[in-house]
Amino acid sequence: QVQLVESGGGLVQAGGSLRLSCAASGRTFSSYAMGWFRQAPGKEREFVAAMKWSIYYAGSVKGRFTISRDNAKNMVYLQMNSLKPEDTAVYYCAADETPVFTSAHMNIGAYKYWGQGTQVTVSS
Repeated sequence: QVQLVESGGGLVQAGGSLRLSCAASGRTFSSYAMGWFRQAPGKEREFVAAMKWSIYYAGSVKGRFTISRDNAKNMVYLQMNSLKPEDTAVYYCAADETPVFTSAHMNIGAYKYWGQGTQVTVSS
């Protein structure tokens, strides 16, 4: 069982930055694929970024968001720069224990464990 707890959300003006954090339980964190997803009101949950031995980004955030991890601390981060009002959403951290890591990890169904989410609101 893997538990995930996100933090770092908040209200920011357009053009600003936020860093989201996700604390994960588990003794084999370094072997997990980790992902960030987001869900805006009235919309489906969508992929943002994922990493294990490589990194994937959604086209809408590439160049503005950076995913990183600290395996010693069981943490994964999402640095969000140049934020736009359309980035407003609840952001979720997700983990997958399977040994493979492919573009399939851009899909919700690849992840078994999810955090409770953290709200990010970008004002114009």
